[in-house]
Amino acid sequence: MDLIAGIINVFTPTYLVYCFLGAVLGTLVGVLPGLGPASTLSILLPLTLNLDTTGAVIMMAGLYYGAAYGGSTTSILVNIPGEASSVPTCFDGFPMTRQGRAGQALWIAAVGSFIAGTAGALAISFVGPGIAHYALRFGPPEYFGLLVFSLTAMVSLSGQSVLKGLGTGLVGLIVATVGVDPMVGTTRFAFGSTGMMRGLDLIPIVVGLFGIAEILCSAEAGIRKIYEGKLGNMTPKGAELKKGLWASVRGTLIGFLPGLLPGMVPALTAFLAYDVEKRISKYPQKFGTGVIEGVAAPEAANNATAQAGFIPLMIFGIPTGPSMAIILSVLILHGLQPSPALFQQNREFIWTVIGSMYVGNVILLVLNLPLVGLWARISTIPYKYLAPAILAICVVGAYSPRNTMFDVWVALLAGVVGYVMRKTGWPVTPLVLGFILGSMLELALRQSLSLGGPLIFLSRPIALVFLVSAVVVTFLSLRYLRRVPKSVLEADAGT
Repeated sequence: MDLIAGIINVFTPTYLVYCFLGAVLGTLVGVLPGLGPASTLSILLPLTLNLDTTGAVIMMAGLYYGAAYGGSTTSILVNIPGEASSVPTCFDGFPMTRQGRAGQALWIAAVGSFIAGTAGALAISFVGPGIAHYALRFGPPEYFGLLVFSLTAMVSLSGQSVLKGLGTGLVGLIVATVGVDPMVGTTRFAFGSTGMMRGLDLIPIVVGLFGIAEILCSAEAGIRKIYEGKLGNMTPKGAELKKGLWASVRGTLIGFLPGLLPGMVPALTAFLAYDVEKRISKYPQKFGTGVIEGVAAPEAANNATAQAGFIPLMIFGIPTGPSMAIILSVLILHGLQPSPALFQQNREFIWTVIGSMYVGNVILLVLNLPLVGLWARISTIPYKYLAPAILAICVVGAYSPRNTMFDVWVALLAGVVGYVMRKTGWPVTPLVLGFILGSMLELALRQSLSLGGPLIFLSRPIALVFLVSAVVVTFLSLRYLRRVPKSVLEADAGT
């Protein structure tokens, strides 16, 4: 009854407008490279300051999952991730565009996001408090085990050479250490540069390795258009539709549970979902060539993780990432302290916000499905006009997160590195994954060792299970790769 009352409250004209504006503005800003959910919330935060508490949180929630979806558009159409969590969407989304299937990729991304968002709202409604209680049992050793398990994705994302993949992954882990030591506060590998002291930001690296590198490769190949034929069906049908929908369901499950944990960013669960799809597929060699599951699963995982973060935020006041920290600040500014008692003392507020999640996901679906054909036509624009616009977007995207030209130079350098890696057969994806995991992995390891030395991992069952699983999965992956001819592994996901 509380949920029904909350949904009814959302349909009051004022709250419905707030929900609509949040979803629309979040999507519009989210499609810009470099402006992920955290940046979107920061930029548009002033819009909510004069609203009532319920209206402010409804709009912020809409901005959040709107931006989480928006990053998929440029990933699919022009191979530029709108944010880090959209990187896996590039692997098969852009090849689908080059095959004239951009509409199908955009359609399944929108539907997958809707499935994940709605399932996440259902979980918040019925099982949120119990799940969040168990999430609190994770300490540094458990996080380290989980992150080591996540590193196993490097094996399946390495393409033709596992050694090359592990090598670039190691480079990513090393590059992540540039900047300030998280434990003692000293600078590392800065070489006297102020920009290096601040550390390297993920967005310029991602924009360079994928967006700028793609421009360089396309210019060398003399591409006139991304796709020169006629646009086909905008909606997947038959077996293709079934595969996409099931992948969305699996991605939702993979993205939701880790999303309850502080620091478990959507980028990581998106990579995990893509890796799982590739492992369980009957045709893993086709991933990276335009497989619909490769778009559906990471997009669903991305949005499921975004939705899951509201559970520990509302119940315990624990933000699972930068975006949730911004929403927490909005709650505090309006005089609300998240706690288990919030569900009893502010029932109308809580259930109206949860109701807005259902309505907001429907709004996103209704908004984006009719626009699929319009977005898809971008791929037919002559490349001599499109490439300069893409390059300009890359530069703006690299500059925006920290407003420094240093990040622009990093993006340009990363673009050259990405181009060279593609030409020489070195996979890009493990490098990005290593960079994403690097700082979290180091911090979890050092905190764990300070708590009880190396033996602490043997005394913590959850951590031990993750570590053993990582060894088993790596062994099975290597065994599988030995049995597959190298000619079959031609579709490397990151090159």
